[in-house]
Amino acid sequence: MPLSHRERVQTALDHTVPDRCPMQISYTPEFASRLISHLKKKYPESFNKDTGKNIYELERILDQDMLLTSPAWNNAYHQIYQPGEEFKDEWGIGWKAVPYDTKFGTGVYTEMIYHPLASDHVILSYQPPDPNPKELYEETARVLEKFKDEYWIVGVTVTTIFEKAWALRGYEQIMIDMLINPELVDRLFDIPYTYHLKMAERLVRMGVDMIWIGDDVGSQSSMLISPEHWKRFMKDKMAAFIQDLKNINPEIKIAYHSDGNISPIIPDLVEIGLDVLNPVQPGCMDPLRLKKEFGDKLCFWGSIDEQYTLPFGSPEDVMNEVFERIETLGKNGGLIIGPAHHVQLDTPMENFLAMVNAIRESYSGSRKRGDGLY
Repeated sequence: MPLSHRERVQTALDHTVPDRCPMQISYTPEFASRLISHLKKKYPESFNKDTGKNIYELERILDQDMLLTSPAWNNAYHQIYQPGEEFKDEWGIGWKAVPYDTKFGTGVYTEMIYHPLASDHVILSYQPPDPNPKELYEETARVLEKFKDEYWIVGVTVTTIFEKAWALRGYEQIMIDMLINPELVDRLFDIPYTYHLKMAERLVRMGVDMIWIGDDVGSQSSMLISPEHWKRFMKDKMAAFIQDLKNINPEIKIAYHSDGNISPIIPDLVEIGLDVLNPVQPGCMDPLRLKKEFGDKLCFWGSIDEQYTLPFGSPEDVMNEVFERIETLGKNGGLIIGPAHHVQLDTPMENFLAMVNAIRESYSGSRKRGDGLY
């Protein structure tokens, strides 16, 4: 008998093999538009005509198992801006929309152009956004009411400390600060830490199943900052963050996100109570080694290559990678499978659908490429 979506995720997180590997996939706005156009041809009745409300059409049609809910001020990434448009977010950080071209059209990424805390003297007087207004959590309340019984609900509070801090201060400057002014860094890191902790506490009390925290601290081959600096400035804060949430609900699961190679700090993450590591970027860290060293202590989320296989491989390459990950990283459970980043605009639709179909066939013993479900 098939498991429900939330049962499937819970089974995997219990290090037990479910009926199929649970799946979570996200997309850039431009790829999502392409996917909607494709799926509307087959499932026109499934799309919500009230575009003012997110009812997770894509996630539900694709048979995903996790629904992510992010309080309103964390949603700017998924907004579409016009090329060249400049704006400031609620933190006072300045952004510019920069276009890029692919064979499937033009997309836009937002790049930082202004850091409100670049000057030392403004840090102590800076007023961050308020994490408490009720309207920030209305979408989460609706998702929990409508989908809690069926899906695994994840509250998102990423860019928890480091990424938000350097966005406020400037990347180069915060690197210098770590060396010459560590006390200033401590004060600066307290700003996003306090904000995101209050938000995460509220999400846990509302009833989400998992909190997704993290900061990009890895590059393609090594860490962006030394492991010693991560331990000095972030380990204790992350430990307190996790412990606080588990004091509220001992059953809550904590996922930590960082792109790149963060191998040196994975033992520390295990030590402070992490449950799930995301996104397991295979071009940076070896999934087989991670499973061997940490598979009895951690679960994994992600692992499908977004740098080469999805955009530039064949559908067969994609399917083979899915099956390999499930048979290795997902052996004896412990895997929520999906791309190691948002699916990008340069991804061929046939590769994306090959990934989804292969995941849905997992544990069935089938390795044949048929017409698929979509």
